Amino acid sequence: MPKEPYAGDILDTQQPFTAKSDVVGTVVCIMNAHAEERGFELIPSPSRAFVRGSIQELIVTDEPQASPGAVVNRVAYVCFFEIEIGGIVLAGDMVEIGGQELGQVAGFDLTHAPNHMNVIIQVAQPRSGAEMGVALGDRVTLRYALERT
Repeated sequence: MPKEPYAGDILDTQQPFTAKSDVVGTVVCIMNAHAEERGFELIPSPSRAFVRGSIQELIVTDEPQASPGAVVNRVAYVCFFEIEIGGIVLAGDMVEIGGQELGQVAGFDLTHAPNHMNVIIQVAQPRSGAEMGVALGDRVTLRYALERT
């Protein structure tokens, strides 16, 4: 079985990404739900390709251990968004919705793949999209963060 290249002893650096473009999309569905024992299993890879036209889901957590390879339970569901400008999303990327900073990508869960990917975002307080006032058509931007988590 092939090894995960970011796991430690395959690559000669812990930070192979030196530059990347923003991934941009539009909110197409707003969520209003919370879970305390969700059990998301974040994949070990810190990166995923986001294809133009695909739909992805944003979910937030305040669990401090949320990172690639972790299990995340306490979450709030934010929204689904359609990718307009595709690219690579990394754990640690900053996420904005409607021009407001939401938090940093903690990792990715593939429970519903290939339908969509769950993008787990680290925040101070998990609030649903409805609670945050997210609107249909809001711009979602996933931006490379200079300070990596």
